[in-house]
Amino acid sequence: MKKLLLGASALVAIGTVTPASAADLAARPYTKAPPPMLAAIYDWSGFYIGANGGWGHERRCFDSRDITGVFISEGCHDANGGVVGGQIGYRWQAGGWVFGLEAQGDWANIRGDNVSLLFPGFVNRSRMDAFGLFTGQIGYAWNNALFYVKGGAAVVDDRNDILFGGAVVATSNSDTRWGATVGVGFEYGFAPNWSVGIEYDHLFLDNRTTDFTVPGGLVVATDRIHGDADLIMARINYRFGGWGGPPGAPRY
Repeated sequence: MKKLLLGASALVAIGTVTPASAADLAARPYTKAPPPMLAAIYDWSGFYIGANGGWGHERRCFDSRDITGVFISEGCHDANGGVVGGQIGYRWQAGGWVFGLEAQGDWANIRGDNVSLLFPGFVNRSRMDAFGLFTGQIGYAWNNALFYVKGGAAVVDDRNDILFGGAVVATSNSDTRWGATVGVGFEYGFAPNWSVGIEYDHLFLDNRTTDFTVPGGLVVATDRIHGDADLIMARINYRFGGWGGPPGAPRY
C-alpha cells in the first residue's frame, strides 16, 4: 500500500511540473515571407533623343530634254555612301502597342556617276548631301523589345554636275527634292532610359526637272532626274524617364 501511495505521488508531481516546463519555453519566432519579385516593366512612353549612322544607296537616272521637249535617257548609276545624324521624338504606350512621332536629320555622302549615253565623253554625277525624315510610328513591344513600322515625308538636299575630262563644266547647284518614306525597325532597351536598334527606310523621291548652268548662269542643258533611295542605320536613343510601367504598376 505504501508503494502505491509513493507511485501515485510521483505521477502527480510529474504532471504538475511538465505543464510549467512547457510554459517556460520561449515562443517560436515568426518571420513574414518577403513579397514575390516581379519582373520590371519597360515603358516606352516619353520624349527621346538619339544618334544614328549607317549606309545609303540610290539609283539615280538622268533623262535629257531635247529641243522638241522630249526626254531621252542618258543612263543611270548607283550612288552609295555613309550617313550620320540624329533623331528626336515622342512615344506613348497603350498595353503592348506603341505609337510615336519622330523627326530625323542626317548628313550624307551618297555619290555616284555614269558616262552619258547621249553625249560620249560627258559624265553625269550626283551627290546627296543631307536628308530629313518626318514620320509617324506604330509598333508592338514585348517588354524591352520593340518592333515598329514608320511612314511619312522625306526631303533630300542634292547636287548634280556634268563633267568633261574630270572637270565640272555645268552644275545644278543645290537641289531640294521632296518625297515620302516608309521603314521598319527593331529597338531593344538595354538599360533604363537607353535603347539601341537598327532601322531600314526606303525614300520615294519625286522626279525633278533640273537646269544645268555654266559660270555666269547660262543654261546649257535640262535633265529630268529621278531615283529612289534606301537607307540602313544603327541607332541609339536616350529616353527621358525610367523603367516605369502602366500607371499604378508595382516597381521592384
